[in-house]
Amino acid sequence: MAYDPVDWAVAERVAVRVAGRSLPFVDSRASQRLVDDFAELTPVAEELVGDATGLRSLEGPARAEVTDRAGWIRANLRSFRRLLTPLLERAETNGSGPLARKMPEPLARATRAVAGTELGAVLGWMSTRVLGQYDLLLTEDSDTPGDVVYYVGPNVVSLERRHGFAARDFRLWIAIHELTHRAQFTGVPWMRQHFLDLVDRGVSIGAPDPKAIAAALARMAREIGAGKNPIAESGLVGVLATPEQAEVLRTIQALMSLLEGHGDVVMNRAASDRIPEAQRFAETLQARRDSARGVTKLLQQLIGMDAKMRQYREGEQFVESVEAHAPELFPLVWEHPKYLPSLDEVRDPASWIARVGGRSLEIA
Repeated sequence: MAYDPVDWAVAERVAVRVAGRSLPFVDSRASQRLVDDFAELTPVAEELVGDATGLRSLEGPARAEVTDRAGWIRANLRSFRRLLTPLLERAETNGSGPLARKMPEPLARATRAVAGTELGAVLGWMSTRVLGQYDLLLTEDSDTPGDVVYYVGPNVVSLERRHGFAARDFRLWIAIHELTHRAQFTGVPWMRQHFLDLVDRGVSIGAPDPKAIAAALARMAREIGAGKNPIAESGLVGVLATPEQAEVLRTIQALMSLLEGHGDVVMNRAASDRIPEAQRFAETLQARRDSARGVTKLLQQLIGMDAKMRQYREGEQFVESVEAHAPELFPLVWEHPKYLPSLDEVRDPASWIARVGGRSLEIA
């Protein structure tokens, strides 16, 4: 059996404890209303997304699941564990696994507990922020047809109450965003496997040796001393990645910028006739993304959340620029991976248009 570097029980306990802080109260009636609304609105959103994008899932209807923060945490822990297991088994087969087990048992247990604590703290904090999630990495064991779209009920209700949102409109708006992601991955035949292959490459490449890690940390210290923020671009993971991993990470960032930006554009476009407050919802969530300060801001940077927030903005600007200047070219991103933009092209749409369309132009 492959060595498991994470104490998953510790991760779950820590995450649930962190998630429980400032947990909004949702009574049984409100909880049932959430379940009923998302069950009704998810297929509505799916149809709106299909009409707006032309992308329709090849895997049947989605299944809505309203969960609490603890449920979201457990689903993501299962997802991480299923992703990690085959990689550890491969390491075992390649002969690198036994090295970890040469540690004395007390040290091995302590190391696994620390890893579990760190993962739990991050997931616990994230569970207080997420509203919905289409979980690509989670394999469903249920016999119910269609894969799952999660909605984190307490967080949805908390925002509705705080800002006085019209509940059903806000819930449809959230559903549109998540169903757009599902359409991207299940309506484009090659997208799911392409993404999973990128993730597999990113985590399979050999980890840097201690000298490389020390050099990376020294480089961080020099950049901080020069007034720069070395973790703002891709988080601590990006700073400590090997050159090969860093290149794959940039490719993943580019893809996620495209998908997140496209999701925001579709959300606003598909909702324009149905949801009068769609613009207010968008502005409120953008302000929420930008409002982090102090320790929260540092945590976002360490885990790469700042990079994810830029993905929304840069990806949306890319989609809008291409659609404004070369609308006939944008559908090519769904045709083949070779048409996907690089991270540099996401930030400079004119360069993507020049490469794919063979024409040069300036975009202000």
